[in-house]
Amino acid sequence: MRVSAVVVTALCLLAVEVRSQTAREQAVIGITRGGAQAPQAAPADHFTGTARVDSPFRGSAPARVSGARVLFSPGARTAWHTHPLGQTLIVTAGTGRVQRWGDPVDEIRQGDVVWIPPGQKHWHGAGPNSSMTHIAITEQLDGKTVEWMEQVSAAEYSAPLRGQAASAGAAARPRPSQGAIGDFAPKLAQITDDVLYGDVWERPELSKRDRSLATVAALIALNRPEQLRSHLRIARQNGVTQEELIETITHLAFYAGWPSAVTAIGVAKEVFGQK
Repeated sequence: MRVSAVVVTALCLLAVEVRSQTAREQAVIGITRGGAQAPQAAPADHFTGTARVDSPFRGSAPARVSGARVLFSPGARTAWHTHPLGQTLIVTAGTGRVQRWGDPVDEIRQGDVVWIPPGQKHWHGAGPNSSMTHIAITEQLDGKTVEWMEQVSAAEYSAPLRGQAASAGAAARPRPSQGAIGDFAPKLAQITDDVLYGDVWERPELSKRDRSLATVAALIALNRPEQLRSHLRIARQNGVTQEELIETITHLAFYAGWPSAVTAIGVAKEVFGQK
């Protein structure tokens, strides 16, 4: 009996020591020395151009954080993608670009910190004439950090930067209401451009793409074909696809009535048929 008691006590002490050793190992600060990990080429399925992933890191449970330093050559960028819990980018070198779906392209520079909210479709990468390096930090949700989508087209990548688009557009064409009613009702045109397009449409709480969808839906429901005609064009400029607009009209048939939907389809066919 005494021998058995001694053995049991020894086994218990050994188990406690093993647990203590494991806990100490888990609590140790981890350091990955610079250059210890060879940079890896970013996967072509999710990137355009030459990009490298350097020094990836991932926290141990219960931590959910992961990330890496990503180096983009000029013109290189990610595909469109989303993150379930959002993403933080810290630009450490060069000049790059980032864009949320439906918004203008923003320029980002060394020292900038970029926050992408959860679920927002976006892309980021280097500028056309400059490399860019950033640290990307994400969190896992049910083991998933990213959902990849289609590649960013050359036209999307080359779109004017925020501010440049407005100035270039102002120089190239009249303000939205001037061509339609400016000569006949200049004050109404001014109010429309300054308040509606200059203030409401510029508020950051909704992207212009989302505002276009809301406006088109309201005009379909109200059966306003003349106003719908111009807003279908604006919606296309704001990133709404032809297929999305046709589906919006189809969906509204159940809520606004078939006559309104048929009228809207006729207007859309006319607008989309124009060169």
